[in-house]
Amino acid sequence: MTKEKKRKQPPADAASSPGDEGERKERRKDKKAKKERADPIRPSQIKNKEKRSELHAKLKREKKAQKRKLAQEREQAARRAPPERQVPRTIENTREPDETACRPDDQELFAGNDADEFNAVLKQQIAPKVLITTCRFNSGFISMSSNNILSAAYIQRGPAFIEELMQVIPNSQYVKRGTYELKKIVEYATNRDFTSLIVVHTNRREPDALMIIGLPDGPTAHFKLSKLVLRKDIKNHGNPTSHKPELVLNNFTTRLGHRIGRMIQSLFPQDPNFRGRRVVTFHNQRDYIFFRHHRYIFETKESKVASKDKTTKKSESKSQTEKQVTCRLQECGPRFTLKLLTLQHGTFDTKSGEYEWVHKADMDTSRRRFFL
Repeated sequence: MTKEKKRKQPPADAASSPGDEGERKERRKDKKAKKERADPIRPSQIKNKEKRSELHAKLKREKKAQKRKLAQEREQAARRAPPERQVPRTIENTREPDETACRPDDQELFAGNDADEFNAVLKQQIAPKVLITTCRFNSGFISMSSNNILSAAYIQRGPAFIEELMQVIPNSQYVKRGTYELKKIVEYATNRDFTSLIVVHTNRREPDALMIIGLPDGPTAHFKLSKLVLRKDIKNHGNPTSHKPELVLNNFTTRLGHRIGRMIQSLFPQDPNFRGRRVVTFHNQRDYIFFRHHRYIFETKESKVASKDKTTKKSESKSQTEKQVTCRLQECGPRFTLKLLTLQHGTFDTKSGEYEWVHKADMDTSRRRFFL
């Protein structure tokens, strides 16, 4: 019975409708197109020279058209969005990461600021008062003699630098060192309520080092001083006034740099007089602190503007004047560079002093490693 039933059933091709046949043809065409896409005919496969050259020219045209299309899409995308500004790679922005870098949310740093030695001066509880002196045996001008070959201008660079430093730092006084030891000078300054002591070290009457001591509890920072340019040697220099200057501290990013910045900040009053238009800048770059002293000047310049009346002729058109206010900087000097050598706890003590930081030669292992 089962065999008879199977014979009676019509075959699948006979039962299929004409719509199914159309679907099959479409499937065959799709398979053929897929094969052509997968294996495109190459010019090297064609033996006829004319047909081969035609196919080669066609492929070349398609490639050029595709390139042109991509270039147009890139141009349109560039017009829509502004071009990204390329930042050049420098030693500063590729510096080695430092664990002691200051962060804006560092609560420990803020707590340390409230408890450090400069807190009273920076919160204006005490007015800064600075004493400036020299190293031993170098307090006065040396006398000119036949054995001395140095010129008078070179001899006076040390005292001239101190004089200009006193004009930069308000409420500062100069005291001759003579033969007194530095501990005696520290006691003298502490008893007279000085908040800082600056010692200018000279070598052959040329300033080569600077020591800043916070009073009465320290710390003591020792800097190497280089590239000193006095006011008289600066072209088109200005003369500073007695107003309290504005202070600008740049790029002191680590804990050590933050401490040095607060020490420098404690030398100056915290209520600048903006009418004086004086700016004192300490700019740290690659652990070198560059000092500059400027005053900004406002100038009014008259510029001619042609009238916009179309009826008047060019020869008869009257030019109008407009006043424009411009601002420029004028350097007052001096100009010098500092390099931190040591930072010591407390006031100056060579025997039992504890150092917070000391610069050593083996620390300079990389050009991209900075400490301030």
